[in-house]
Amino acid sequence: MMIRRAASLVLLLAAAMAGLSRFASGQAFMTESGYIEFNSKVPLHSFTGRSDQLVGIINLADSTVDFYIDLETLRTGIGKRDKDMRKTLNVEEFPFAEFFGKLITGFAPVLVGPQQITVGGLFKLHGIGLPIQIEGTLENTADGLRVRAEFSLNIEDYDIVPPKILFIRVDEIQRIRINALLTPISH
Repeated sequence: MMIRRAASLVLLLAAAMAGLSRFASGQAFMTESGYIEFNSKVPLHSFTGRSDQLVGIINLADSTVDFYIDLETLRTGIGKRDKDMRKTLNVEEFPFAEFFGKLITGFAPVLVGPQQITVGGLFKLHGIGLPIQIEGTLENTADGLRVRAEFSLNIEDYDIVPPKILFIRVDEIQRIRINALLTPISH
């Protein structure tokens, strides 16, 4: 029993050291297939838009975080609604939504499990960039960094007029969730 515990402790230390060596050089991590979704509401109805083409980089050396989504890749499940959404967002002129900022809270890559983090920076949509703080989790996994976050945006803050369905207006508050695995970038 004691030998098993000692072996488990040695394995845990080896895993922690392997994780530390990966981060010692200030490793950067990237994804081109992160998941993003938004929830939109009208009275008595709601719908979700999704994309699995969220692009992002987290650089632990300088704590920078940069994510963007090509708005053309968002899908709600109804072609007409997608077309109307692209028109409302004016994706021909403003094809991307982007967040660029820095980790405000620390991240200890050798700890096991998700860690609460806060990032602060500029969220740009519809040609307008506004400061924002986003809460989420960051976790060191065997494959890289797993990031999860959820936040709300008021689209009117970005000069986007909420569309109407007949006489009912879509809620200006949009709930956004991201989930992405970022893998190490080779130098």
